[in-house]
Amino acid sequence: MQLTYVIMFVDDMSAGVAFYRDTLGLPLRFAYPEWAEFDTGPTTLALHPSSKDNPAGITRLGFRVADMHACRTHLEQAGVRFTREPAAEHGVLLAEFVNAAGVRFSLSAPVEAQSTRQ
Repeated sequence: MQLTYVIMFVDDMSAGVAFYRDTLGLPLRFAYPEWAEFDTGPTTLALHPSSKDNPAGITRLGFRVADMHACRTHLEQAGVRFTREPAAEHGVLLAEFVNAAGVRFSLSAPVEAQSTRQ
């Protein structure tokens, strides 16, 4: 399992992009009204618009694995609860799980390696 994303929810995407790009000097990969990404080394900083479920200032970690099925089996055996079934999105297989405190985490895996295991 590798930490690949830190997702920050913001009320004002333009102000968020300006802060991380202009104030902190992070290289902007791309910016859209609903999503922006910065290059920060092996882990990407992503900005997403805040919502009722994801208020501004909330940060979510995103992990990547090679095998969604094997990772999910391992995590469920350890008592981890999945709150989103794996589904293809943005070119990857994306799921969500929570820890004992209810903190949400994203989990992604390559789509092509998973097609026969679902």
